[in-house]
Amino acid sequence: MRTDFEDLPAPVLAAVEARTGPILKAEPVSQGFNSEIGAHVSTESGTCFVKGLRADHKRVWTQRREAEVNPFLRGIAPALLWRIEEAGWDLLAFESLEGRHADYSPDSPDLPKAAELLRCLGEIGCPDIELRRAEQRMGRYVNHASDLDHFAGQSLLHTDLNNANVLVDATTAYLVDWAWATRGAAWLDAGYWVVWLIAAGGHEPAEAEQWAAEVPAWRSAPAAGVTAFAQATANLWEEIAGEDWDPWTARMVNGSRRWAEYRKSV
Repeated sequence: MRTDFEDLPAPVLAAVEARTGPILKAEPVSQGFNSEIGAHVSTESGTCFVKGLRADHKRVWTQRREAEVNPFLRGIAPALLWRIEEAGWDLLAFESLEGRHADYSPDSPDLPKAAELLRCLGEIGCPDIELRRAEQRMGRYVNHASDLDHFAGQSLLHTDLNNANVLVDATTAYLVDWAWATRGAAWLDAGYWVVWLIAAGGHEPAEAEQWAAEVPAWRSAPAAGVTAFAQATANLWEEIAGEDWDPWTARMVNGSRRWAEYRKSV
């Protein structure tokens, strides 16, 4: 459940203004499921994007994760400006980027930008910080324990290629919301992108994989590993959906299932 920025405790708002100057306006952001606070905050010195969680929230560790990984993401993600831990809240402020959410539909001009973004991410070395491993995160969802060997690696991964997490302008794409940053096989982010191309963009699985092939790491992905990942991803989304499917989750379940079925014939 979202909290309005203006409803934060007075000590938190004071701590923010100590860094930004007087707040002129706070515009809520509806996208994103990882944060209780999400707002573009405007001051006389400019605008920043603020996100946060209560300090006792079960996912508050994701705030630390984003703060630690951000210095390594120059050029592909907005810079972290500050972090506040005050009065039971943990807030992060990022530079505000001009742009819009990526369009993943076929023939969209945003697709080459997203592919280039993933290529650039693949050139960033994985920092020596605490990160969950891909084989840990997918351990419950594979059909065979040996499938996890395909997911292990030493590359930095984003793992949530939701088109709302890709901001595009006239020339460039940026990747936001690093709450689920992970260490794993270099090709996995292209695999996560395939699912979103199918589910959010309406691509056929073969077409989505053709776009994934624009990412160099995907070209060396083992076929058996890709098939195992597609099935594990379908299993994951079915668990998330449970018995009550909302339209958004149903789209992801159906998209991941379509990819898993397609991989059986490859």
